[in-house]
Amino acid sequence: MPHEHAHILTAPAGATAGPMLIEVTRGDMVESRHRADVAIVDADGKVVRAWGDIEPPVYGRSAIKPLQALPLIESGAADRFGVSVAEIALACASHNGEPRHVELVTAWLARIGCGVADLECGSHAPYQEASVEALIQAGRKPDATYNNCSGKHTGFLSTARHVGEPTSGYIRYEHPVQQRILGALEQMTGLRLSDAPRGVDGCGIPVIGIPLGNMALAMARLADPDDHVPPARAAAAKRILAAMAAEPFLVAGTGRFCTKVMEVVGAKVVMKTGAEGVYAAALPTLGLGVALKVEDGAGRAAEVAMGRVLHELKLLNADEEKTLADALTPPIRNRVGRETGRIRPAADDAS
Repeated sequence: MPHEHAHILTAPAGATAGPMLIEVTRGDMVESRHRADVAIVDADGKVVRAWGDIEPPVYGRSAIKPLQALPLIESGAADRFGVSVAEIALACASHNGEPRHVELVTAWLARIGCGVADLECGSHAPYQEASVEALIQAGRKPDATYNNCSGKHTGFLSTARHVGEPTSGYIRYEHPVQQRILGALEQMTGLRLSDAPRGVDGCGIPVIGIPLGNMALAMARLADPDDHVPPARAAAAKRILAAMAAEPFLVAGTGRFCTKVMEVVGAKVVMKTGAEGVYAAALPTLGLGVALKVEDGAGRAAEVAMGRVLHELKLLNADEEKTLADALTPPIRNRVGRETGRIRPAADDAS
């Protein structure tokens, strides 16, 4: 498919407001404010609504992992290696490093003839405190399977194995694994990205600067792929979203915003967090994509901003909003657990 939207998407007059404001309260006062730029776009490239400036490029970070997983399916690697629904979800994850996450990655690596030494993502402590404590008690240090990106990297290795490419250096921009992902990103975003700003992500892979509007377009094409991408890519998109919706725990983990929301709302919202205040979502029932970036990089504000978007689009019914109340407007607690404030959409920015 040609790059028919090979330009930055702009919002029509009336569809754009100032940045979405997220405020942090303490007692009777607003103590801090965060500003978020937000794009809501359909699969044809129409900007349905926007807050702030959606034209400058931003790094999608881990929020675009569902897009980076497309070649795992399209190449045939997932079918050849019997990659399960759970493992497809894990390929899209920024997981907590809890036991189920690590066990699945370890078994998947073994099945493709790889091991932890083949992962080039590096290691870090699990995000979940209980998993950190379990490692300490066992006298063990976390290896690369505990990295929140280890599922994504195992997907990359699976594709390289299937195609017969070297596994070493699969994180480099020039490696066929990353070039394949770049091609998928170009089609889904409608942009030629060879000259886009480029950096290195926390897990070592390339990050590409993409305007928020085009990132939202890519998520919309995941949500509504028929007639917008080739049939094989449309089938892959559907498998990825279905896997994330079926296994929300594997996408993040205990206590995480993505997991909590998807466990409650099901397949109508498939969302993914990224570092530095980025969040993205595919909304299959509406055929829309969402991409947002908090200007100061605060993840706490990105979650509340995404909650505000879901509220604006009426994707949460009253019972779901009640169930998710502490996720949508999280309480701030002091050291003894007393609630001292909230993180919420600013009152003067509410519609």
